[in-house]
Amino acid sequence: MEKPSARRHPLKNIRAFRNSLLKWFSENSKSYPWRETTDPWAILVSEIMLQQTTVASVISHQRFEKFLEEFPDIETIAAASEEKILRAWEGLGYYNRVRNLQKSAQFILDEFNGKFPRHASTLESLPGIGRYTAGAVSSFAFNQPSPIVDGNIARVISRLLDQHLPIDSTNGQKAIWKYSGDLLDHRNPRLFNSALMELGQTLCTPRSPSCLICPVRDFCKTETPERLPIKKPRKKFITVEEHALLWIQDDKILLSPGHDSRRKGFWKLPLRAAEDYSHLSPLSKHRYVITNHKVSLSLYRVKPAHLISGEKYQLISDLLTLPIATPIRKILAEHL
Repeated sequence: MEKPSARRHPLKNIRAFRNSLLKWFSENSKSYPWRETTDPWAILVSEIMLQQTTVASVISHQRFEKFLEEFPDIETIAAASEEKILRAWEGLGYYNRVRNLQKSAQFILDEFNGKFPRHASTLESLPGIGRYTAGAVSSFAFNQPSPIVDGNIARVISRLLDQHLPIDSTNGQKAIWKYSGDLLDHRNPRLFNSALMELGQTLCTPRSPSCLICPVRDFCKTETPERLPIKKPRKKFITVEEHALLWIQDDKILLSPGHDSRRKGFWKLPLRAAEDYSHLSPLSKHRYVITNHKVSLSLYRVKPAHLISGEKYQLISDLLTLPIATPIRKILAEHL
C-alpha cells in the first residue's frame, strides 16, 4: 500500500513531532535489561556489546546479564586478565571491543578517580569510545541532551527528511548528526533517543517499513522509504584457506596461542601450509565467517612430525577456561 504523504515538517513542527513519538514509545516500548538501569557501567557494557551483536542474540543468551555477573563494576574488569575477559566475551566477536572496555574502565579509575564522566565530549576520550557510544551513555545514564546516531536512527532520519546523501559518507554523517541534534528533545533526551532507536527497530525497518501505523507518518518527507538510506557499496569479504592440525594425546589437545589480528589472545589449532598436507585426505572440512573473512578450514588428524621454530604449543586438557574462537570450539566439539 502506498505510503501516506507528509502533512507537516518534523523540524518546523518539532513539538508535535516529539510528542507523537514519545506518546507512541510510552505505549509500545520494549523492556530490555539495560533500560531498567541508569548505571553508566551497565549501559556502557550494553552499548559496546550491541555494536556488532543483535539484540535478539544478547537477550536470548543472557549475554549482558552474564557478563555483568562476572564484571559488575569497573574495578572488577580493570583488574581481570585478558584471558578472562576474552573468555567472557567469547562468541560475541570483534574482541577489541572487550579489550577497549577494560581499557576504558582502567582509564576512568586512573583519570577520573572511578567516577564516570557525564558529558559525551568527555566520554569520547575513553579508549575505543566513539561519538555514538559517548552520546548513548551520556543520555541513557545521565539524561544529558546528547544526540546519537546508530543504524536505526540514521535510517529513520534519512526517511523523515528525505536525505539522499550516503549515510556512511562524511557529508552524510554530518547531515544525519545535525538532524539528530535538531530533533532531540532536551527535556527528555533519555526517552527520546530510546524512542527514535526503537522506531527504527520495530516499524521503520530496512525492508517493508510499517508506514501506515508509524506514529510520525505525518512528518515523514520521503515518498520512497524502501530506497533509503543510501549507503556506499559494501567492502568485499576476504577469502582465506587454512589447513589445521588435530592432535590428541592422553585426552589433551595440541593448541597454540594466536598472535595475528583475528586471533590475538585466543588459542587455536596449529596451522600449516597447504603443501605440508597435500599427500593426505582431510579428516573434515569447515566453513565459517569471522569479521570480514570467509574461512575454509581443512582439518587433518596427524601426529606432528615437527614443530615450527618460534611457535608455542601446549597440550591442553581443560578447554572451558581458555578463550577459543566460537567456530574453532565447535570444530573441536565435533572431534572430542
